[in-house]
Amino acid sequence: MTFVQIVECRTEQPDELNRLMDTWIEQTQGRRTATHAMVGTDRADGRHIVEIVEFPSYEAAMRNSGLPETDRIFREMVALCQEPPTFTNLDLVRDDQLHKEAARRLLMNPAMGDMSPIDELLAPDYCDHDPSMDGDTVGPAAVKAMIEGYRKAFDFTFDIHSQLAEGDQVATRWTWRGTHIGEYMGMAPTRKTIEADGMTIWRFEDGMVKEGWWSWDSVAMMQQMGMMPES
Repeated sequence: MTFVQIVECRTEQPDELNRLMDTWIEQTQGRRTATHAMVGTDRADGRHIVEIVEFPSYEAAMRNSGLPETDRIFREMVALCQEPPTFTNLDLVRDDQLHKEAARRLLMNPAMGDMSPIDELLAPDYCDHDPSMDGDTVGPAAVKAMIEGYRKAFDFTFDIHSQLAEGDQVATRWTWRGTHIGEYMGMAPTRKTIEADGMTIWRFEDGMVKEGWWSWDSVAMMQQMGMMPES
């Protein structure tokens, strides 16, 4: 179970606290168990510093606290604070990765004919970049038309393998799998089952998806359909 530790303190030297964090990261390289760390200042009181550190588990956090560098840096941190730091230890019981879920809906639902995520999530000026297309696809209506074109040619689904989120972007690795049921690029339906691996990165802004980048094995798709020779 993911474990999160929140450390709060008051100091007149926030830059020195940042320096300590940089030192700890450098000196514990390859041995620390923390997976994510954030430091913020209170808007209402710049002396109020909050550090949030994420670990894979409580046991991993305890191993981290046992590092000699952690103990030394903590003692230096206490010396910088106007009062002893306070700790809140949390076992994470819910972690909603909202951008990841939106990305899943944008892939999975339209393939099944549900276009509602496109209306709900794509910004009016959304821009889709796909090297396999002649140019960018701009706007929700154009995206829906493109998907409907694929749905007329293929009965397809996406299998999602993994997702990574950082900042305003989500990367999703997937396998597209479809049966060729209608004309595609001048080729009559073959009833063949086609597979192609790929990845999509979506950029979010104000809760909406503003931009998307697609990278997928279109050559493998063409080869399986008989439109290109096998290499």
